[in-house]
Amino acid sequence: MLRDLGGWHLLIILGIVVLLFGSTKLPALTRGVAQSMRIFKSEMKEPKEPATATSTAAPTAPAAGTTAPTVAEPVTTPNVPPTQ
Repeated sequence: MLRDLGGWHLLIILGIVVLLFGSTKLPALTRGVAQSMRIFKSEMKEPKEPATATSTAAPTAPAAGTTAPTVAEPVTTPNVPPTQ
């Protein structure tokens, strides 16, 4: 599909882009595209950090000497009168 595009086709597409965006917005558009490409390339080159398995790990028991509230116990807060 794209191999049939010749030089004239690309010039016509470039002309349409200039008409749509205007010559004043094209430098900002190309600058934004170039910056996005640089960021993408730098992100691809950086080594990935190993994923931590905190979300898939089984819950651990509380430390010795501490008590964890059971499901049946409601959590209460002290009653504090509102300040005016």
